[in-house]
Amino acid sequence: MLDVVAKLSNEARRFDARGLPPLVMMTDDERLREPCAAALRLPRGSLVVVRARGPKRRAALASALARIARRRELLLIVADDPLLAARLGSHGVHFPEARAGEIAHWRAKRPQWLITASAHSLRAAANAARFGADAVFVSSVFATKSHTERTPLGHLRLRRIAQIVDVPIYALGGIDAHNVGQLRGANIAGIAAIGALAV
Repeated sequence: MLDVVAKLSNEARRFDARGLPPLVMMTDDERLREPCAAALRLPRGSLVVVRARGPKRRAALASALARIARRRELLLIVADDPLLAARLGSHGVHFPEARAGEIAHWRAKRPQWLITASAHSLRAAANAARFGADAVFVSSVFATKSHTERTPLGHLRLRRIAQIVDVPIYALGGIDAHNVGQLRGANIAGIAAIGALAV
């Protein structure tokens, strides 16, 4: 695990993070069973995006990770729940592609927040940027167990999106210690991982 984190962290530092964390851990109910243990192994300054399907689970997980984030000097944002993000005093919020239209509202309400969104195409990434996202997570770059029905974008399409969309782009989906090197020179802000960071 530590070797994988070190490898991903070293590769992430090669990207142009534009003041943002180059390495991101996204929680996942199925593929990251011990998110708190994984967060404890992240390098200082990394970003944690808290995702969970149920509101009770999300609140409990976000609260536990917020304590770790403070101790470990990590940034923490909450996915799909801006009210919880505000209540916790987190660094911001992450919206799924379907809710990107809410970015402008929360940008006006919480101008200091880091606001990110997911996108699965050039069009969706451009929309998130237009709505005011600080960064966009583009997926799936490589084949991943969570979206077996989708054809991966591949690193060449990711590069194209990063060239066109005028906000920092994070690569997400199927990234691990073996394929992360393919993203070098992609003009992205960094990488986001789930299963590769599992303990």
